[in-house]
Amino acid sequence: MNENVAETNSACTGWDNSSCEGTEYCPPRCPRFVDKEGVPRIARRFEPADFDAVVDMYDGLDSYSRTQGIPPATRSQIKKWISSLVENGLNLVVEDDSRIIGHAAAVPASASAPELVIFLHQSARNRGIGSELLKHLIAHADDQGRDGLTLNVSCGNSRAITVYENIGFDEIERTKTDIEMELSMDEPIVDRVQLFPAQRDG
Repeated sequence: MNENVAETNSACTGWDNSSCEGTEYCPPRCPRFVDKEGVPRIARRFEPADFDAVVDMYDGLDSYSRTQGIPPATRSQIKKWISSLVENGLNLVVEDDSRIIGHAAAVPASASAPELVIFLHQSARNRGIGSELLKHLIAHADDQGRDGLTLNVSCGNSRAITVYENIGFDEIERTKTDIEMELSMDEPIVDRVQLFPAQRDG
């Protein structure tokens, strides 16, 4: 948070946080970012009031977004699935006005290396929002003392695999259809994602 921060308030007042050096109120990663189209965004923890909006996001996903049986196909199944993620995991969201357009979770939150789940609404893709959400999840998992994060991705999802590899995930097992990957919290990316904006390169 920069010098525009009110002395009695923990909230930033401006989107140009390039000179921000942080405060005691900051989460593990600065929640403010600007997507590739120049739109200001906030990545933050899930709140109970977000539940219906998260369900709406998943209910509105196109058929190409479903992989390995998730998200479930019906609204009632989605509600049960989200309830389980919220109860057992660390959950983060990105919103667009009153809509949730991105959701990430690490479950179970108590595991040494919880499994990562991340989805974006199709209208929010190719803007860097998913990469930013992933960085937030890494920062929060490290802040909570986790040893790593794991994920499963379809072998055919080359785009996602490239993103995960660029972040620092390593392949640990492969089947005919899926790849299991893991990110150790000893990787350099873990420290980098927690730098204050003024400390980052570009």
